[in-house]
Amino acid sequence: MATPLIHQTDLFRPHNDPDDHFDLAVVYALALQGKIDLRGIVIDRPPPKFDGDPDVAAIAQLNHITGLTVPAVVGSSQPMKSPSDTQPSASPSDKAAVRFVLDTLRQSRQRVAITAVGSCRDIALAGKTDPALFARKCAGIYINAGTGSPDPRLAATLEYNVTLDPAAYRALFELPCPIYWLPCFEDYEGEWRVKRHGTYWRFPQEGVLPALSPRMQNFFLYMFERLRETDWLRYLYRQPDAPLIHRYSQQERNMWSVASFLHVAGLTVTVDGEVVPLKAAGGSAVYTFQPVRISCNENAVTTWQPDPRSTNRHMFMVRDVERYQEAMTKALRTLLTVLP
Repeated sequence: MATPLIHQTDLFRPHNDPDDHFDLAVVYALALQGKIDLRGIVIDRPPPKFDGDPDVAAIAQLNHITGLTVPAVVGSSQPMKSPSDTQPSASPSDKAAVRFVLDTLRQSRQRVAITAVGSCRDIALAGKTDPALFARKCAGIYINAGTGSPDPRLAATLEYNVTLDPAAYRALFELPCPIYWLPCFEDYEGEWRVKRHGTYWRFPQEGVLPALSPRMQNFFLYMFERLRETDWLRYLYRQPDAPLIHRYSQQERNMWSVASFLHVAGLTVTVDGEVVPLKAAGGSAVYTFQPVRISCNENAVTTWQPDPRSTNRHMFMVRDVERYQEAMTKALRTLLTVLP
């Protein structure tokens, strides 16, 4: 049976970073194929001074394209004051995402996986509110945040997702459920590039956008153009604007989180870019999750050590640095071209 999934994201309109819309499309592609059971989307409240709102239109568009009926809920506006803070006096609107997460876990017959690709706030609040429930019903939290360098000096620079709510990031590592940590970068030294202990990769959009269905091309154009218009449905049925497709195909896109969605689905990517079942990949997988011991200090700095005996703490690692980026690009194209 497909693993139930709650996907937490900083999905905004206008976009903060288009990678969140690519991530969302991958999640829907896996759900459409029955590889995951997508139970809902938790969208962050935009950070202060950000000129935008949670992008519920993108979810409505993908629900329409796929025929799925995935609910969405907006998260808390208040950062956690400490890793033990459960915000007991928060308003009903600030508690909505926490209630949704807890209700989903309680009502599910199967253990539920959670992917976090933005702030860790709402998942941490839910976990701290009922840790026993997470111990019983959470299949794993996939934390796409932080830096994975084994050098403590390099690890001390906090990654963007961590800075959104450092106390929440710390809190996740304390929860009594499996944790899959996917550091966004190995470190922030120099230019962004593929390294062994980070998920970061990038791809030329010309390798993906022209291959998509017309409605999916319009899904991305609607996001790229930062449109605020309300005809989100009619826009999908326009003839895709060829000059715009050409323009955006010339751009490159930074990516991080695809491996977490595939792992929930029991899939991985080979060095040749094939999407295959985890059990069939063997030594051909381009990345892996290694068992580790993880600690996160009062400054939200994460350190780790390999631990073959660990059964509930795993960390992402690139196995083939040279082939990782090309393999992930091919896998992304494979995933997104199944969307009608």
